[in-house]
Amino acid sequence: MFLIWVVGLLPMAQHTRNNCAGDLPGIAGESFWKKSMKYYCQIALASALSALPVSPIQAEEPGTPPGRSSVIQQRTQQQIGQAEASAADKKAVKSTDGNFKWAIKPGHRPAEPSPPRPAMNTDREYDWWEQSAAKAEATSKPTSYHRRSNSYATNPDTDPPRYVRRLSDIGIEAFKDITWLDIGFEFRTRYEMRHNDVRRVEGGFDNPFFLRSRAYLGIREILDPFRGAIEFQDSRVYNNRFPTTDQEYNPYDLIQGYGELYFKNALGEDDRKQNRPLRFRVGRMAYETLDRRFIARNEWRNTTNTFEGFRLNLGREANDWEIDMWGYQPVKRLQNDFDRRNDHLWFYGVIGHWRKWSDIITLQPYYMGQKQTADPNGHTATNRLDRELHMPSLRGYGKIGNWLDYDVNFSYQFGTHGTERHDAYGYTAEVGHNFNYAWKPRVSAFYGYATGDRNPNDNVNNRFDRFFGFARPWSADHYVIYENIKAPKIRFDLQPTQKLGLEAGYSWFWLASSTDRLFDTFDGNISVVRDPGFNRDRTGRSGDYVGGAVELRLRYQLASRINTTFGYTHFTAGEFVKNRIEAHPDDIVQRSGNTDFFYVEVLMSAF
Repeated sequence: MFLIWVVGLLPMAQHTRNNCAGDLPGIAGESFWKKSMKYYCQIALASALSALPVSPIQAEEPGTPPGRSSVIQQRTQQQIGQAEASAADKKAVKSTDGNFKWAIKPGHRPAEPSPPRPAMNTDREYDWWEQSAAKAEATSKPTSYHRRSNSYATNPDTDPPRYVRRLSDIGIEAFKDITWLDIGFEFRTRYEMRHNDVRRVEGGFDNPFFLRSRAYLGIREILDPFRGAIEFQDSRVYNNRFPTTDQEYNPYDLIQGYGELYFKNALGEDDRKQNRPLRFRVGRMAYETLDRRFIARNEWRNTTNTFEGFRLNLGREANDWEIDMWGYQPVKRLQNDFDRRNDHLWFYGVIGHWRKWSDIITLQPYYMGQKQTADPNGHTATNRLDRELHMPSLRGYGKIGNWLDYDVNFSYQFGTHGTERHDAYGYTAEVGHNFNYAWKPRVSAFYGYATGDRNPNDNVNNRFDRFFGFARPWSADHYVIYENIKAPKIRFDLQPTQKLGLEAGYSWFWLASSTDRLFDTFDGNISVVRDPGFNRDRTGRSGDYVGGAVELRLRYQLASRINTTFGYTHFTAGEFVKNRIEAHPDDIVQRSGNTDFFYVEVLMSAF
């Protein structure tokens, strides 16, 4: 099925790459929805073909005479019957212990069972659906202290990633005892249609295709305390109208490759008789933690954040307490060379997890810091500065009875930013309620705030730094990140069936400081273009209202290993965006500032 998908997709991608560029002059004359549906139909057709079951019993060869298909069917059934009989004979002479030489013997099996398979999705905005389903199926109170947050898109990916399975769990009898090997393959493709994208100085349509492939191999238990894993990723983009950046393109590279010392019972047991291990990793790592706002794999983006260094964990997710410490150098994504670490920057920190009262609240006090030496060849002005940032923070999430869930976080930053003093803070808060109805409706409200630079001439930098966090779901179209922003949002979600989910939301955006920038707008942070400064009005006269956006998403699971997502966002420009367009008539294509964004995404996993 995977091969059918790839074979069906490549000609379409090639045709698009060869022909669409010549159609650009005529695109502006087509309606947005007409153009959207044309590309959508191509994607949907390829998805449907890849999901169709192929049965050798019912298939007829071209030119088969009428009636001959029944003969073919009878012969096939006879062959199947013979194969089953042969398999039964082999089973009868199988050795009594049933174990292969590479399997861990029953007396040495790991104490923890295989983790439950998480539902597959694109960027985990739907974690509360998965959690609701898990609770409905639970028959007894879990032993683990860990409780997932119900807030939107804040639950980090599993470790190993959720597309990974133990070889013993993939359903092949010959591998049923190989519990020490983790394996995973994942492929994702996404078509996007953007109209008048305000991240660009140019207007018009852009219709890129994104392809991302991942492969994972890990070893556990059989060589304890020695463990390890490698994860490869190939990221490509086709039919991209604009210069390709390291956010879309990074072929044939390693995002994880580490060795680990794992001492299963080094710290004893917690009150529920769960072992408390000690784990030390060294090498290249890509992972998420906390609410993903400061350390994330950036699942929506076509490329992945990764680091080189060490990580030390005392305890594990199931325990009542856990401590996570690290020291990393972030890896620079090089489009034409093997990625390498940034020798000018260290990223370090420690996170505490207190889950003793997790039915009510989980507390996560943490500290993160950055130490950067100036890179004279740095692409951005920030890269060319000596910087040192410190960020103490506290997060708490949980439930108030059965009627309200919450998730709050506060972070304060101080240090130096070149010759300036750094002084900034940010916070997020979300409350929500899940209704006890068949379609699992949920209503939630969110507010996020991050300071911006108040005065460009006061020798103090007040712009909040998001470190290595994700941009979604601040805004689905990637116009807003966790800096210089005030962002209230309301959401409404439904799950009519286990395979179908719907969501709708509306967001408002203001600049926290009208004299600071709106991050990515008008070529402001594109890695292949130096920032022209169109995204900032140092006088503040352009105003502070950025605009509002309606966001719609539909998720449907075509098969157990194929998920599809359809999304649409309409952004209505506020005074700041409109005034910045009008202020640069020779540099920015004059337009209203309103934008449309439509996409179709297909995610497939091998296991």
